Amino acid sequence: MARALFHKSQRVFVKPVGTWAVIESVVPHWVKDVSEPLRITYDCGLGRPFHAHELVSEQGMLNQNRLSDDDEEMMLEYWHIDRRTIRWRPGDLGVTQANPGTYPVVATDEGNTGGWRVTGGEYDRDPQRIEHEARMIVHAPDLIRAARRIAEFASQNPDGFPNELKPVAQHCARILRNVYRLDEAITVAAE
Repeated sequence: MARALFHKSQRVFVKPVGTWAVIESVVPHWVKDVSEPLRITYDCGLGRPFHAHELVSEQGMLNQNRLSDDDEEMMLEYWHIDRRTIRWRPGDLGVTQANPGTYPVVATDEGNTGGWRVTGGEYDRDPQRIEHEARMIVHAPDLIRAARRIAEFASQNPDGFPNELKPVAQHCARILRNVYRLDEAITVAAE
């Protein structure tokens, strides 16, 4: 069940809007015969309710700025696994998985509509593989951040960086160039 991460009158940074706001009300979403709210949204007076992953507290912002001065760090997305009900077959066939009767969908936007999903036939063929892929995709932004820090530290401290880890830092830099398509930008600029 959900817990409130922010409180009324708390100043927060609203990531989708890119501005600071004050939480006007905490809105729990209840389900009949359940003692705790299913989810909690926050009304910041900006026209729609926001989820906790879309907000950053002042203290969270200070901690984030202490870790990295890069403004892009604050705007990196929060991807998460959303479970959807399996409709193409009875739920009793999927008892081998942790969440029987459901399959993973990786939500990559605040509306939980965009992202990664699989077809029913593909999920039925190898559910463990699909569950593993979903976990890998969800953690990709964190891995990109770690690779960036390794590559930046290696480039800023070439003499102090251990020789055994230099190939790892070079591999991280190649991955980042591919992800951000820097090689294509360099090729286009050269033409």
